[in-house]
Amino acid sequence: MQDLRIDFRSDTVTKPTPGMEAAMQQAAVGDDVFGEDPSINALERKTAELFGMQAAIFCPSGTMTNQISIKCHTQPGDEIICDETSHIYQYEGGGIAFNALCSVKLLAGNYGRITASQIESAIQPDDVHRPISRLVSLENTSNRGGGSCYDFAEIQQIRTVCNKNQLALHLDGARLWNALIAKNESALQYGQVFDSISVCLSKSLGCPVGSLLVGNSSFIKKARRIRKVFGGGMRQAGYLAAAGIYALDNHLERLRTDHIHATVLESTLLTLPFVKTVLPVETNIVIFELQDELPAPALVSSMKEKSILAYAIAPNRVRLVTHLDITPAMIDKTVEELKRLNHVAGH
Repeated sequence: MQDLRIDFRSDTVTKPTPGMEAAMQQAAVGDDVFGEDPSINALERKTAELFGMQAAIFCPSGTMTNQISIKCHTQPGDEIICDETSHIYQYEGGGIAFNALCSVKLLAGNYGRITASQIESAIQPDDVHRPISRLVSLENTSNRGGGSCYDFAEIQQIRTVCNKNQLALHLDGARLWNALIAKNESALQYGQVFDSISVCLSKSLGCPVGSLLVGNSSFIKKARRIRKVFGGGMRQAGYLAAAGIYALDNHLERLRTDHIHATVLESTLLTLPFVKTVLPVETNIVIFELQDELPAPALVSSMKEKSILAYAIAPNRVRLVTHLDITPAMIDKTVEELKRLNHVAGH
């Protein structure tokens, strides 16, 4: 039965395309914990090569790849420097404390993006009273920043600061694919500046499950041991890996469509009297703040009555995320319904 809802809650809600389903059905599989699943091995090689890095490991989720990376880079009592809205801090269940026994230095970035100068100022002095600054984590694109993208020149400056201060540099690249398309950049560029990179297949690329962590061979060997401890070893998971290979071959360029759809929504929202502000739209995430008299849950509820699903990320903020299951007709209908919703706020 066809789902008639228009679901903007996240780009994780997608269903496999017919081509992806066919690839999954035809996948060659084996026991990945024994290193014998040919589809997973192929996906890991393919992803590592994309970034010009030595190795990769396939995991069930981006939370797991991030948390494995943090655990690999740090010792208990160390400190991680990141933006205050970072996914690793806000949305991973306190995993930094639970898994790695580390503390966090939170920086107030610009739409989720922190700068080299901010990082340099945040590095702890060599003092027994302070934790040891060990790791910098960036998020590109930034979820809470409305899908904002880093300027690559800034990332290079951050790398310089990390080198100077013996800090590791990790990238939460859950939606890095969107940033690469939006900024006309390459995965190889990123592989040259980061010690580890986490990328999701189940968000932008529309796979049912999975993320990968890439790094050098010794790092990924350590990551494989940590994945086992975290319970992330899977067996005949090549069916999932086949979806990832298909997505990397077929779903990257189409991200431009998602970005166009997001800008159409942005343009409409900017004209609506019940909308106070819209975060600048660069990729596939649209976050808007409502006028004081209209709570976000009320707007989300009104949209749901029209079979349009959105997500209230704060009492006055709503998020819409475009993805491969959103069609131009759905965008048109959403624009039409948003314009009709003026009466909700009494406009």
